[in-house]
Amino acid sequence: MFSNLFLKSFRILLLPFALMYWLIISLRNWMYNKKILPSVSFGLPVICVGNLSVGGTGKSPMVEYLIRLLQAEFKIATLSRGYKRRTRGYVLADNNSTALDIGDEPQQFHEKFPSVPVTVGEKRVEAIPQLLHDHPETECIILDDAFQHRAVVAGLNILLTDYNNLFTRDFYLPTGDLRDLKSGYKMADLIVVTKCDPKISEQEKLTITEEISPLPQQHVFFTANSYSHPYHILDKHDRVRLSTPQDILLITGIANPAPLKHLLELHAASYNMMHFPDHHIFTIDDWRDIQKKFAQLQGAHKIILTTEKDAVRLSKFSNEMKGLPLYVIPLEHFFLFEEENKFQQLVLNFIKNFKKPVNLK
Repeated sequence: MFSNLFLKSFRILLLPFALMYWLIISLRNWMYNKKILPSVSFGLPVICVGNLSVGGTGKSPMVEYLIRLLQAEFKIATLSRGYKRRTRGYVLADNNSTALDIGDEPQQFHEKFPSVPVTVGEKRVEAIPQLLHDHPETECIILDDAFQHRAVVAGLNILLTDYNNLFTRDFYLPTGDLRDLKSGYKMADLIVVTKCDPKISEQEKLTITEEISPLPQQHVFFTANSYSHPYHILDKHDRVRLSTPQDILLITGIANPAPLKHLLELHAASYNMMHFPDHHIFTIDDWRDIQKKFAQLQGAHKIILTTEKDAVRLSKFSNEMKGLPLYVIPLEHFFLFEEENKFQQLVLNFIKNFKKPVNLK
């Protein structure tokens, strides 16, 4: 508690830098609005998933949700930046790709949906033509974490905001977590409040919606985290149920492990957490520390638990983890207030009714 108070106090001292940051992003957005900086449209449906803040709001599970929704009917592809990868420029995932080549989240998409082209590129406006050259059959592109990248004009913008840290209550970096203007929400078509309490009331839903103040054409949805039964990192058919007799060593390198910690507080006898920075690249020393920590657990029913994003970065130790009960817990969005069909129909209608921009031949 003291460390959190100290961190908040320290970030307040950085207010002058936050105001400078606000000025810079305001100028940048003004230049895009005035067409001083160019934006490019493409002749196919492009769906952008993103947020206004740094940290985890559930972008990767939303991309996966859209893949599951669309892949049976359309030929889709994904394009991400590939954060913390050791390559540069445009890369198309193949059978030899690793998280070091394309980033942990794209690698996660590639492993879960091998028939879907997964690409990365810092400059989306240059990467999209290369993607279409490699896969000319593509009918729809999902841009991962690209809401603030205005060089590409997406046809459908999906903005995510964390129920526990709404963009309306946040402030700009480094004092807060906002990396783009609050007014940027007006560019969204669909706004999704993620990581909600599953028991959120209709009244709270109404209060949050009024706080966001959506434009008449915008739609606001609410989702909660839904965790499936964990599967073994080396054998996806080997699944376990989280139960109170278990003692769990939780390994996380994600921005916000709080929802997962809450889950374990409800469904495990005890848990210890080894928390690494977001997108952490695990070393052999990290792996040895994990093994040592796990050996120290005293329970008769003990397992190691990690997220899917962490699992793709831990998989390089596959030889060392044989025989260890290391399980991966899948995460999905669960739509509240029986509005999932409405969300799906809006996405499907966007693709089916897409019209090529008149400025493109």
